[in-house]
Order: sequence, then C-alpha cells, then structure tokens
Amino acid sequence: METGISSYADYYDQQAEMVAWHGPAVVFGLIYPYADAGQSLLDIGIGTGLGSVLFHRAGLRVFGMDNSIPMLVGARSKAFAQDLREHDMTSMPYPYDQGSFNHAICVGTLQFFAEIDSIFLEMGRVVRYGGMFGFTVVDRRRGEPTSFTACGEHTQSERDVMMYRHPEPDVRAFLKAAGFVVRADLKFIAFMNAERTAPIRMKAYVAQREPRT
Repeated sequence: METGISSYADYYDQQAEMVAWHGPAVVFGLIYPYADAGQSLLDIGIGTGLGSVLFHRAGLRVFGMDNSIPMLVGARSKAFAQDLREHDMTSMPYPYDQGSFNHAICVGTLQFFAEIDSIFLEMGRVVRYGGMFGFTVVDRRRGEPTSFTACGEHTQSERDVMMYRHPEPDVRAFLKAAGFVVRADLKFIAFMNAERTAPIRMKAYVAQREPRT
C-alpha cells in the first residue's frame, strides 16, 4: 500500500470490494422504502463514504461524522457529502442539534464497540420522529463469546483488533430505550479476507424513531 492520506482511503475501498462487503447495499435496501429524495441523512463512522454514497445517488443530503482524518479526507474527495465532521462516536453529545436529521446510518462500525446503548440514545436525539436508523452489527448467538480478535490484515490496521458481537435481544432493548422500534432486519455474511475463508455473521437492522409517550 502507498503511504499518504488519499491512498489509504483508496486502499480501504479496494479492500471492501475484494472481500465483497455488502453491508452498505443491505442497509440502503432496508431503508429505501422509508426515504425520500431531498431528506437528510447522517452517517456516523462514515469512513470513506461507502455506507452513504448510495443514499446520495438516491437524492438524499448526506452528512458525515468520523474520528479518522484520513477517512474523512477520502470521503471529502468523493464530493457527495453536504458536511463532514471529525468526532469520536464515544464522545457525547454529537455535534448536532436535536432532531437534525430525517435518517441516520452506521454501517460496518458498531462491531468495534463493546457498549452501543449510548450511541443508540444519541441517535434517538438527533433523528426526527418518524425517521429511520439503519445499522449493522456482528450477530451473537447463544453460547458465543461477546468478543473476538480480528487480525490486523483483515481490518486495515497495523495490529490485531478486538471486535464485539451483539445479540438481538440486547439490540432491540437498546433501540426501545432510545425511542426506536425495529421495522426490518436481515442476516448476511461478511468476510474478513479477500480469499473469503474467514466469514462472520452480520445482521442489519432498520428502526423507526417514534414519539415517546
């Protein structure tokens, strides 16, 4: 891989293509029936924009947040986002007002966090009533450990990375506490390497923000 910010983003996109990363297409397909051209969408952990560029092509106004400057530079080079901000997803509150967006997504990111309930609560703050929140997690089945180690070569990192599985009951409980109700979900397989010999079970959810009673 070449050194430098822009080439790092290019490398990231190429790796996603090599491992047939379908998360962005899955989340887009699940949200699309609820979205309209001209609406706003926040992509948290936007990376180089793989998760939200499809929404831009569908006519939505995309806003993005990430804590990685190289990734943000990569997203900015694609010139599709209305606004991009550097911000850590674990730092609350996010730099947006309450009810700022029609919809929000988080694709291919939540597996890096052991605790995701506070992220969901923040989505409940910035997404408008009736809006959708789409995201992916590594699914956890009964008996499986919560965490697992991913080799650095599989995560575009110089070292091994700890990842976390999130079971459906916890995900639904966190969403409910944040004011969301699940409208759709879909299991799919992702691969950690170009040879596609290291599969992981993923699950995509789309939940709707409802007024709290």
